[in-house]
Amino acid sequence: MKNKYAWLFLAISSSAILISCGGDDAGQQQMNPAAMAVPVNTYQVKQERVTGKDTYPATVVALQEVELRPQVSGYITNIFVQDGQRVSKGQKLYEIDPNKYQAGIQQAQANLQSAKANLARAEKDLERYERLAERDAIAKQQVDYARTDVQTARAQVTAAQAQVRSASTDLNYSVINAPFTGVIGISQVRVGAQVSPGQPLLNTISSSDPIAVDIVINESEIGRFSNLQRGSQPDSLFTLRFSNGEQYEHNGKLVAIDRAIGRQSGTTTVRVQFPNPKEKLVPGMTVSLDVLNQDIGEQIVIPFKSVTEQLGEYFVYVVQSDSVVQQNVQLGTRVNGNIVVREGLKEGQQIVTEGIQRLRQGAKVQLDAPQQEQPQAGASK
Repeated sequence: MKNKYAWLFLAISSSAILISCGGDDAGQQQMNPAAMAVPVNTYQVKQERVTGKDTYPATVVALQEVELRPQVSGYITNIFVQDGQRVSKGQKLYEIDPNKYQAGIQQAQANLQSAKANLARAEKDLERYERLAERDAIAKQQVDYARTDVQTARAQVTAAQAQVRSASTDLNYSVINAPFTGVIGISQVRVGAQVSPGQPLLNTISSSDPIAVDIVINESEIGRFSNLQRGSQPDSLFTLRFSNGEQYEHNGKLVAIDRAIGRQSGTTTVRVQFPNPKEKLVPGMTVSLDVLNQDIGEQIVIPFKSVTEQLGEYFVYVVQSDSVVQQNVQLGTRVNGNIVVREGLKEGQQIVTEGIQRLRQGAKVQLDAPQQEQPQAGASK
């Protein structure tokens, strides 16, 4: 019995010794700084030549655009242009039956001639009565009546002349001409359609060269665009790209900033004008407007994956000896998979690009070979 308890005591003692030895090894491992270091990949900060651009969604708009509507009533008797045709200023577009208005002007001219004849008769009567009055051969009251008749006749002539002008205007309105050179749309009426003043819409004409694009900016950007408008604008300041990525061959110029900020949106509209000799830009088209920004020339460029956002601020982990510190940075233009840093970093510093998720301020790191990523020139934000 004693031997049995002796063997049990020996087994428990041996287990305790083994556990104790193992525990010491684990504690030493936890206290080992090398085991606590986070393995990371790094990038050495350097400058690259970039061309920084901010990109805005834009809509093509015509500098001049007019809805064509009738100003007199009648039936459409002629359409002188084809749908989508380019037209010149003053060119005939539509004709409304002119017969009624031609008759109206003839009637007005006849009334004018009658009024003029009546005036001539009244003036002769007055002249004769005045000669008789000089010899006291006629009552003075009769002379006064004659003078009144002349004034009435003159007023009738003036009214008849106004009727002639009104009838002439109606006749002119029966033919609708192009108000400026541009492109006409698809006609909304056909020959024989009945129209009245203001209704219906006949067609729309818009200018095509030059043309403009509109973008919407926040009120915080107004100062920047106002300075661009007042200053000299480089040729490449404003460029366009089509929805398929194709670059438009002509550069633009800022011509207008809208007068006010939207109360609800906090935005306003900026208009940039472009030449359009080949009419590649069509009103209503959606394009991208690129605007050069301050990130031009040699700039600090880092991989975008090295940037972390926290509460609206951006920072990177900068390696100092065998640990890291958080460094706030002011970001600029995106350059493909990289980004310009305007403030916060200097050339030659080493930043973490891989393993960021496990880092904190002052964390120990185990460095791998620094990455030599090559940011590509050209930029868009």
